[in-house]
Amino acid sequence: MDHHGASLLKDIGLGIVFAAVASHVARLLKQPLILGYVLGGVLLGGQLGFGLITDAASVHLISEIGLIFLLFIIGLEIDLRELLKMGRSMLVLGVVQFLGCVALGLAFFKPFGFVLGGGKFDLLYLAVALSLSSTLIVVKLLADKFETTTVAGRLTIGILVFQDLWAIAFMAFQPNLLSPELGGILRSMGQGAVLVAAAFLVSRHVLSRLFHAAGKNPELVLLTSIAWCFGVCGLAQAAGLSKEMGALIAGMSIAAFPYGVDVISKIGGIRDFFVTLFFVALGLQVPKPTLGILGMSALIVVFVFATRLLTVAVTARALGMGLRTGLVTAANLSQVSEFSLVILALGAGYGHIGPELQTLVLTAMLAASVSSTYLILFNDRLARGIMAILRKIGLEALCEDLEHRGSHAHGGRDIVLLGCFRAGEVLVDLIDREAPELAKRVIVVDYNPALRAGLEKRGFKWAYGDLAHPETLRHLHVEDAAVVVCSVPDIFLRGTSNQKLLGHLKKLAPRARLIMAADDAKSAEKLRASGAHDAVTSAELAGARFYELLCGASSA
Repeated sequence: MDHHGASLLKDIGLGIVFAAVASHVARLLKQPLILGYVLGGVLLGGQLGFGLITDAASVHLISEIGLIFLLFIIGLEIDLRELLKMGRSMLVLGVVQFLGCVALGLAFFKPFGFVLGGGKFDLLYLAVALSLSSTLIVVKLLADKFETTTVAGRLTIGILVFQDLWAIAFMAFQPNLLSPELGGILRSMGQGAVLVAAAFLVSRHVLSRLFHAAGKNPELVLLTSIAWCFGVCGLAQAAGLSKEMGALIAGMSIAAFPYGVDVISKIGGIRDFFVTLFFVALGLQVPKPTLGILGMSALIVVFVFATRLLTVAVTARALGMGLRTGLVTAANLSQVSEFSLVILALGAGYGHIGPELQTLVLTAMLAASVSSTYLILFNDRLARGIMAILRKIGLEALCEDLEHRGSHAHGGRDIVLLGCFRAGEVLVDLIDREAPELAKRVIVVDYNPALRAGLEKRGFKWAYGDLAHPETLRHLHVEDAAVVVCSVPDIFLRGTSNQKLLGHLKKLAPRARLIMAADDAKSAEKLRASGAHDAVTSAELAGARFYELLCGASSA
């Protein structure tokens, strides 16, 4: 083995070891692992670290391979069919968030142009970079909090998908920024369209059969996926597009068909390996930060949070999704994307931006990632705090959302269902199927306006209600209810608990039969002791259903 090959292996090995150690530190501090990867690179570099890796060629190779695989995986996770199902409101949010943030970025940072360096397109790249949020960080943290299926969680993930599409569109125009003639732009668009069409056709009619044939050989599926990725990369480069754009197209063409999920599962390990190396390589390039860079990075963190509030929370409120939902979604998206670093790396290669901008955005990304961890962790508390401030300064009308739609008496509806999430949805479906006449007696209280049309179509009454606020229940006039069911266990409640709700309900509806959800048997017993007529755990429901199925199977 020659000296260069040995050096490359040593550098890769050091990168993995340092990334692993630094990631364990990040885990202990409850920070995203991506910070550990970057910190591992910083410690290996010569600017702030021990100088153990100094070979620029090795760093460049690691970055390029990692970048291609990162974009391939991003493409794999963009399912265009799911995007089309999100509806008009999601489309409006996806457009307003990105374009609004770009416009605000161009206007706000224009006076600071001298700080950003000598790149011709520094301001444009900065505005675009700060308009994108981190899919890796957001999805991981929301999954840890079991919030990916909540209203705000679904909105967050939908906006992230739109951001990926905006980033892809910007990447398609990057090669033409220095010479933006209409002919060149149309030629690039045409070449891109042809490549996309060809990739999807080959994927559907050729790759589908190859994957089906190779299904019993997982290593062959993995190898075929990687070969497809690099094959499309080569075609993209030959057509005058970037290799990275080819990797995105390759991933999207596979994700659009049923075997895409299988490919993602099989390529996950190699993805994680190269993603780690990509961020280690970024850490290697981090120079000693100046006071100007640190100050501007802090300003960027504040700017990102403020623009998410202006573009997401305000739009969600205007679309009738609720201010609280918009505020939680805005908090979830308040960081800088790893995709932004990809775009900046490509821009540096094209000569569009100066090196100072890459340093600035990378530093800001690290700072925003740390702050975003806590914003997502306390997103509900933060949203309620902002709404409390708005009420104090006389803007209470903004916080009411759709609450007053349910603030009148609901004649004849003496069954109140608090929360229509998971168990609540199952209960509604059972009533609709087994006792549809009962639907006319049920009012469903939930903060998800998207439920309204479907519920009212089936005869239920829907009313907006934030269960954390006792005043919401008072406005709904639950005092005449015969039965009140809270279907949401504590693990999914935000700002309250079933124990607190029970205390409020005993005062508001003293004659009602109160049935509460509980996380476990101990919690259920405590609720009964506090005055609940009954308390149900999801484990009890699942066990009872399993028993029914078992009895049915054994008697067959």
